[in-house]
Amino acid sequence: MKVLLRSDVHGLGRRGDIVTVKPGYARNFLLPSGAALIATPATEAQATLMRKARDILDAKSREAAESQKALIERTPLRIEARAGANGRLFGSIGEVDIVNALRAATGITLDRHAIVLVEHLKEVGNATAIAVLFDGVEATVYLEVVAK
Repeated sequence: MKVLLRSDVHGLGRRGDIVTVKPGYARNFLLPSGAALIATPATEAQATLMRKARDILDAKSREAAESQKALIERTPLRIEARAGANGRLFGSIGEVDIVNALRAATGITLDRHAIVLVEHLKEVGNATAIAVLFDGVEATVYLEVVAK
C-alpha cells in the first residue's frame, strides 16, 4: 500500500515522501496516528509541496546548525566535579552534564541524545565529545574536567 507521509517516521521516510508499506502497518499505525495519508494521484501535488517546504526548512536548520557548530567548537567547556586525590571522580560526567555546561556557557540548548561520548568521563583532565546538531553537522565539544 502506498502512503504519503505527513510527518517524519523514523526508519521509514520523511515528510512528503511517498512510500510503500504493508497494509496492516498503514491501517493500524500510520493512518490512525495521522502520520500518513493514502497516496492517490491527487496527493502527488501535495507531496511535491511538502518536499519543497521540507527542503527550505532543512536549509535554514542547516545554516543555524553551522553557526552553532562554530560557537561550540570555539568555546571550551569547564566542568567542575568532586574528585579524589588521585584524580578519579566520585561518579562520572555524562551527556546531561555536558548539555548543562553547554547551555550555561553558550546558551545553546541540546537534547542529551545529541551528545556522543565513547564512555562517561571518570577522571580529571581534558576530553572531547561530539554534538550532533543536524544531519551531517557535528561539532567537537572540548571539555576540561576539574576537581572542586
